[in-house]
Amino acid sequence: MAYLGIPANTMAILKKYNFSFQKKYGQNFLIDTNILERIISESEITKDDCVLEIGPGIGTMTQYLAESAKRVVAVEIDRSLIPILEDTLSGYDNVTVINDDILKVDIQKLCDKYNDSRPIKVVANLPYYITTPIIMGLFESHVPLKSITIMVQKEVADRMQQKPGSKDYGALSLAVQYYAKPEIVAEVSPNYFIPKPNVSSAVIRLTRYENPPVEVDDEHFMFSLIRASFNQRRKTLANGLANGGLGLDRETVNSVLEKMELSLTVRGEALTLEQFAKLSNLLGKKGNS
Repeated sequence: MAYLGIPANTMAILKKYNFSFQKKYGQNFLIDTNILERIISESEITKDDCVLEIGPGIGTMTQYLAESAKRVVAVEIDRSLIPILEDTLSGYDNVTVINDDILKVDIQKLCDKYNDSRPIKVVANLPYYITTPIIMGLFESHVPLKSITIMVQKEVADRMQQKPGSKDYGALSLAVQYYAKPEIVAEVSPNYFIPKPNVSSAVIRLTRYENPPVEVDDEHFMFSLIRASFNQRRKTLANGLANGGLGLDRETVNSVLEKMELSLTVRGEALTLEQFAKLSNLLGKKGNS
């Protein structure tokens, strides 16, 4: 078995199949065994776990996952990688490779079929251009998840764990922190990939909450408020919400801000998740009445 975390083995496979990197899929393959072992360790995978891997590439991390987990379901969008995966994963009988776009896959069906509807763990070296839609798709679909441990652009990982008042705090920070506890567990140099990306990366673990840390009457409405609050960061919260296509007038928004003892000139980036939940509940009640 040729372990692909070793650069020479990765190069040999790429040469064997005359593989061409597809820029549109954001392909950067890991070539460092220490980082791979760290990801497996931080995702706390055991022989009881079913793991969903998004974008296995040539199977580098899949090999490590297969040796640690009960079952691995790997979803790969690039058809040209399927024959390579059949080769590099031929020694494992607990791996299923699906050639599809993860954004179109019914993950609940995968949970039902491969893990008897029990919670799965997600592990991935995500293409940077599609990180946010994948994460939000996993959370918003409410599929049973224990955790998501992913390699992403460091800037995006930082954004996920930012607190109010920071310029990087925004809709992604709030969404991630509503569903999960984010924790950066490793920083990764561009030198550990082939080809080298232009940015630094980080591994972040998102541990799913059994229940969100705040109580909100209408989750969908709260996230609509959050998006409207950050669409134009320089605007006040009142302006953003009144012009956010939510059917809210300035008078209603101002009255709720006053009730919450917030300044009428406050910006969205100053509010905590708890305050957004309260704002959502109060404005939702105003709309219903």
